[in-house]
Order: sequence, then C-alpha cells, then structure tokens
Amino acid sequence: MDKTLSARLRRRLSDLRRQLSYLNALPQLTILGTLAGIAAACVIIAFRFAMDAPLIAWLGSADGFESLSQLERFLLPAAGALVIGVGLQLLPDRILKVGVGHVLDRIHNHQGHLPWPNFLVQFVAGVTLLMSGQSVGREGPAVHLGAGAGSLLGQALKIPNNSMRVVVAAGVGAAISAAFNTPLAGVVFAMEVVLMEYSIAGFIPIIMASFAGSLLSQVAFGTAPVFTVHTVSLAALSELPYLMLAGVAIGLVAITYSYLLTLGHRVSQVPVSVRVTLAGIFTGGVAVFVPQVLGMGYDTLAQSMEGNIAIKLLLVILVCKLLTTGVSISAGMPGGLIGPTIFIGGLVGAALGVGSAWIHDGDASDPGFYVLLGMAATLGSVLNAPLTALITILELTANPNIIFPSMLVVVISCLCTRIFMGDKGIFLIMLKQQGRRIKSSGLTSELSRVGVFQVATTSFVRSRGKLDYDQARALLEDKPTWIVLAELDKPKRLIKAADLAKFLESAPEKILTLEEEIDLQELPGDQTLLPPIHEQATLLEAHLLMKTESTDAVYVQNPRPFALETEVMGIVTREAVTNYYSV
Repeated sequence: MDKTLSARLRRRLSDLRRQLSYLNALPQLTILGTLAGIAAACVIIAFRFAMDAPLIAWLGSADGFESLSQLERFLLPAAGALVIGVGLQLLPDRILKVGVGHVLDRIHNHQGHLPWPNFLVQFVAGVTLLMSGQSVGREGPAVHLGAGAGSLLGQALKIPNNSMRVVVAAGVGAAISAAFNTPLAGVVFAMEVVLMEYSIAGFIPIIMASFAGSLLSQVAFGTAPVFTVHTVSLAALSELPYLMLAGVAIGLVAITYSYLLTLGHRVSQVPVSVRVTLAGIFTGGVAVFVPQVLGMGYDTLAQSMEGNIAIKLLLVILVCKLLTTGVSISAGMPGGLIGPTIFIGGLVGAALGVGSAWIHDGDASDPGFYVLLGMAATLGSVLNAPLTALITILELTANPNIIFPSMLVVVISCLCTRIFMGDKGIFLIMLKQQGRRIKSSGLTSELSRVGVFQVATTSFVRSRGKLDYDQARALLEDKPTWIVLAELDKPKRLIKAADLAKFLESAPEKILTLEEEIDLQELPGDQTLLPPIHEQATLLEAHLLMKTESTDAVYVQNPRPFALETEVMGIVTREAVTNYYSV
C-alpha cells in the first residue's frame, strides 16, 4: 500500500512539474505561491522572535537601546560586530553572499535557485546584528529569507525553472508583507524590485503569498501597524511649490546615502573580520553620544511624527545615521538597508516639516505628513521603485489623501537620483560593483517565463543506428516527425523521419531484399547533434544550450537511477523556440 501511494505521489508530482512548464499553469502556480508565502511567513516569524525576544526581556522593547549606559552603547555593537566578523571570516566566500542583491542575482542569473548555506548565514548573522543594535535593517534579511524559503520549497519539489522565479518572488512578497504588515506593498515590491516586470502569471500567486504572509504575521504579532499614524493630509495647495523643493532635497539626500552605501568596493580587499569589526566600533562610538542610531529607530520615527524632536537634534541624528549605515553596509555587514532608508527619509521629512512650518507661519501641514512624505520619497528614489513607495505609504497610513502630494514628491526625488545615478536602483548598482550584472531583455524575459515542455514535441521514435527495411517501415508506422538515433556510448543525433521515408521509396535492391541494413547515420539529409537538457529548464536555457553547442535541437531528459541511458521525454528545436517568441 505504501509503495502504491508513493508511486501515485511521484506521478502526481511529475504531472505537476510538466503542467508548470506551460504559460497557462496559473492555478497550479497560485497554489505553489500560497505554500511559498506560508513557508516564508513562518521563517520571518521565527526570525523576528529570535531577534525581539531577547531584547524585550533585556530592554523592555525591541528598540530600547537608548536606555543603555554609554559604555553599554559602545560595547554592544562593537562586540556584536566582532563576533559576526570573525564568524564570516571562517566561512567560504561563496556563502557570504546574502541580502536583496544576492536574491536578484540568483533569480535573474541562476534560475531562482538560492543555496541553503547562504540562507542560514543570513538568518544567524541577521539576528546577531540586529540584537547587537547595528545600524542596519531587518527588511533586507527578511527579503533573502522569504526568497530562500520559496526557493528551497521549489527545489524540494523540483519544479521547472520558469515557475521557480515566481515562487521565489512569492516568498519575497510574503516576507515584506509579514515584516511591515503591508500585503499590497509586498506584492508590488516583489514585482517592481525583484522580478522587474509585471504579469498576471506573477501577480496572482504573489498576491496569495502576500496575503498568507500578512495573515500569519497578524496571528503572531497582532494587527497593530508598524507605525501608528493619525490622519494627515495636505493643508493647502499653496504648499505644493515647497513640496517640489522638498522632492529635490530628498533626492539629494538619497544620492548622498546611495554613494555612502556603494563605497564597499574600495575596501573589499580588507579582510571581512577587520571591516565588520571596525564598522561596529564606529557605530558604538557614535552611539555613545547619539543612541538613536542603534537598531531600527522606529521609536525615534514615532517621536518625529509628533514633532517632539528639535530640529538640531533631528539633523544630528540624520547625519549620524547616514554615516553609520553607510559604513556598516559598505563594510559588508549582512544586514538590510531598507529599514535605515525609511528611517533616514523620515528624519529628512521631519526637518522639511519644520522648514514648512516656519515658511508658512505655522499654517503648514502636520509634522507627520512630512515624515511620511520623506519616508516614501527616499525609499522610492534609493530603490528606484516609486510605485512600491507609494503603495507602502498608502498602506501605512490607510489614508488615500496622502497619495496626491506623495506622487509629486516621489517623482521629483526619483528624477533627481536618475539624473545623477542612472535608472538602476541601489541593489543593481552594488551588484555591478561586485562584478555581477543583471542581464534582461524582452527576449530573455519572454523565454524565461515558460518551460521546455511548452514547445517540446513528442512526435519522435528512438532507433539504433542500423536496421533492415522491415524494421524501418515499422519505425514509420505512427508517422513520427523525428527519429532519435540512440546508441550506448555515443552522442544522440536527430534526423527527420521524412528523410528515411524518402530513402525507402527508392531503396537499393539489397536493402529491399534484406541483404543489407540501412545505416541511418549515412542517410541523405540533415542530421543534428542532440545534447540533453533537464526537464526543469526554461526555453531560455534551451536556446542558450543550442547556441553554445552549435546545434538546432536538444532533447529533454529524465535521468533514471541505475539506467544505462536517459529517457527522452521530448524534442525542442531552434525553429520551435523561434516560432514561440515570434508569434
């Protein structure tokens, strides 16, 4: 009974994998996306508990570093950085790649396959960094952990690579949703920043994943938003000119911040243990005098929304946070930059709110209004993700009135960063500095969305190299399109069945009388070398393999344990691939 059940399960999984190769496999992909969202949410919940529980027990809150003495504020980040630095130094370089940039690289250059050792490094290092109050965020590690959960699920099920990209993005959407309790922003972030495309086949699975992430997060941590924001709106249209200047100011801060984040390539030759330890000592030294730079700083943002922080202190915290985060990320700390980006943007907005109150003689919009504008505009311009920023601000405030002025400020700040930094977000810029590029075009995107079974033909027969006339006639009885020449210890070759049929019409007498065998390798007509490709491959992989092997066809293989030969599951030709994307 167990063997029968196991066999049925294997057949169901095999059918599922084949179905997922097709472009219209939306129901199956939605189920997988939901499962990826559940897995990602469970990982993020465990991550947050591992990080928050010790801090709450010690400090009374997960962000209560200001209550520490000056000596403790120095020793905590310095000691934490030392532990992380030494630990990273002992690990191979290949598993030190973590964060959002790593996720982008694996999705676009490695078919969405994320290694599990990097996943573990991100979890442990992220928890340690955040517990020790480093000037980094939890959202970046959350993206990697969510993507890793989706990828590991897909790898366990051996799903096709065209579906793997969506499942990984679904994990990302669930992670952002669980971290911020912003399900729609999680969806848009996954599409705009991670997949860098919008499609129905991607939207629906990611929506379900994000829903699952938000649901489980609310069960674990409650329904309270990350920020408690009272209703804010634009006080008067007369503030619009000032908002335009504010967009420019935010854009300049975003450019400065991005520049600091990209200094890491200049110190990449310094041992990671030295870099990370020095960054922790620097953060600790600053925290002695400005404790607000430690941790995520959400309590400081809450105070700035109420207008309870003086302008001089706001500017001091802003400059110190820019420096500590820039140094920490550039040094190679495996933490996130999304949280600090929001924090910095909020402080910039708070400072601009003070300026607006002075210019408009107290009749300006609420301080919280400007804090939210700064958060959205800085996030959008640094990540080159304006839609993600707008959706995030909408969900955080539950106030549609904030969207109208936010659109103006976000667009202006994004234009500023594009003028000086190009149309790439911070993650792509940092990847480029590391020698890793994201290559994407209309053709590659189209071919990567579907698996090889989308165009693979099963109209073929297998044959050995030599056979007599009667065997040849029997070979053509079912009118196949192709004949696969398959002999042990020899490369497979592909010939047209029509070439054999034409030869048989005028076969020599010795062939007709069965005195001689037909050597299919000597048959008139074109013959194609037939290299194998795995059943999880996309059309893009098949296209690249044909280009590399200088051939016009590949066969989809299904390796069988202990078998002398692999099973031929289908034939993919260059013509079929060309016809697919030319339609």
